[in-house]
Amino acid sequence: MKALGYSERGPVSAPNSVVEFDADMPAPGARDLLVEVRGVSVNPVDVKVRANRPPEGIRILGFDAAGVVKEVGADVTTFKPGDEVFYAGEFTRPGSNAEFQAVDERLVGRKPSSLSFSEAAGMPLTSITAWEMLFDSFGIK
Repeated sequence: MKALGYSERGPVSAPNSVVEFDADMPAPGARDLLVEVRGVSVNPVDVKVRANRPPEGIRILGFDAAGVVKEVGADVTTFKPGDEVFYAGEFTRPGSNAEFQAVDERLVGRKPSSLSFSEAAGMPLTSITAWEMLFDSFGIK
């Protein structure tokens, strides 16, 4: 599958800061969904990871995404193939800037039908940030 990633940490202004490459198709674990990625967003966290986290080989970038479930792991209970989903990924796993991504079902929500895949991909991290500001920082009940 095609993916976008980096092989050396540094600023995004550096030559070859993001490269296209062929990656292995991820295999879903017991609690994972294999998602065909249809939309991604770019967040400050993507730039910070690129600048500060040295990859082992080439690391796939990306955090927030939306797509269609293609396969489910043996212990998945909430989703099935064909479901449209959106989510924020994990730092410890390959990112969302690829044709497919394996993601833990506990990090995934159903994509609202009123949103496109691109719009839904822009929601996860920004929604979490807004929630933390309103309810954790400001103490709104």
